[in-house]
Amino acid sequence: MPENTPTGLTGLAFGGDYNPEQWPESVWREDMALMREAGVTMVSVGIFSWALLEPSPGAYDFAWLDRVLDLLHENGIRADLGTPTVAPPAWFYRAHPEALPVTAEGVRQEFGSRGAICHSNAAYREASSGITGQLARRYAQHPALAMWHVHNEFGVPVSACYCSSCAVHFRDWLQTTYGSVEAVNEAWGTAFWGQRYGSFAEIEPPRVTPTVGNPAQALDYRRFADATLRENFVRERDILHRLAPGAPVTTNFMTALSQCDSLDYWAWGREVDIVTNDHYLITDGRRTHVNLAMAADLTRSVAGGAPWLLLEHSTSGVNWQPRNPAKAPGQMARNSLAHVARGSEGAMFFQWRQSRRGAEKFHSAMLPHAGTDSRVWREVVELGASIEQLGPLKGTRTVADVAVLWDWHSWWAQTLQWRPSEDHDARERA
Repeated sequence: MPENTPTGLTGLAFGGDYNPEQWPESVWREDMALMREAGVTMVSVGIFSWALLEPSPGAYDFAWLDRVLDLLHENGIRADLGTPTVAPPAWFYRAHPEALPVTAEGVRQEFGSRGAICHSNAAYREASSGITGQLARRYAQHPALAMWHVHNEFGVPVSACYCSSCAVHFRDWLQTTYGSVEAVNEAWGTAFWGQRYGSFAEIEPPRVTPTVGNPAQALDYRRFADATLRENFVRERDILHRLAPGAPVTTNFMTALSQCDSLDYWAWGREVDIVTNDHYLITDGRRTHVNLAMAADLTRSVAGGAPWLLLEHSTSGVNWQPRNPAKAPGQMARNSLAHVARGSEGAMFFQWRQSRRGAEKFHSAMLPHAGTDSRVWREVVELGASIEQLGPLKGTRTVADVAVLWDWHSWWAQTLQWRPSEDHDARERA
């Protein structure tokens, strides 16, 4: 059975997403030296690299990733190796445009971002299984491998697709769940507004309607979408377990962020070998320390009280909110250690080296644009030393004195249209 901790990691995890493919190879050895200076013990690699690993259908190029993993091993840094299935290559969409997701308004989204996936699509499932199997066979015995990282932030940015393939899949899910269309009619209350169905074939996804649709149908579609995403995780996980036995498999959760309110993490927590979480501060006036504490405690609960791992947070400001302030001096360390105090076996970031190009070029990183002569870098090095000193905490458990009941399905229901108040936020009440 796989371990429930990264293999070969004797202390706490400290590091971040490492994307060497964004940089000339001449930079890689500098990265290694600076990682050692900062006390980095593990990095996440390969998460968005499908187009480089399989530049054309069935043609693979692992040479660059071989060199990266070898460098990491030479420098005593463990690898959280990603399956790059969150970002299929352009050639895949050219061959299978039907794998692009369709919105509830009926608009097919396009390639050019990330996560543009219909998770019911058979071609996507076959292709993602293929690249996952290739990675597993090649790196199962690599000495740098600490664990596998499937996909990335399931449900972000697309939690549900509304295409015809999903309609067929949804009907199958309803038949398995309810057994008969009569049971669906009863559960959904379709006698209201004359919505009664005579057969499963008449049921479609809850696409845009003239006014509010059936809330029970919308709730079931969220359950179906969650189950569909989880099917794809389990499929990849099982390939990795079979071909690379012993290495734990995870995927990064986002337990308390509105950006990923589409997954039932109680169910997901039972499927991963290690529970990991991403957490970013929301700067719209809400009490960020409350959300941080809730996210960490909730993640620990999803892990059944066992240690878990903060796989992503930011050294300073992010770039995807309307306003993205930098963190104050000391705030990065306070946030990181708060997660450790609540059960995380380390503190990981997005990302190691700040990007020069692309959508997240203004997102902070461990090594910022300003380089090593910067406050962020100095705080990163100080935090790395603190994390190293806390190594004896590895394997210990945080015990809570108070319990709060949390249910994702209830939360989904509370956020449907036409409710008593849009001002209610269950997370604040918790």
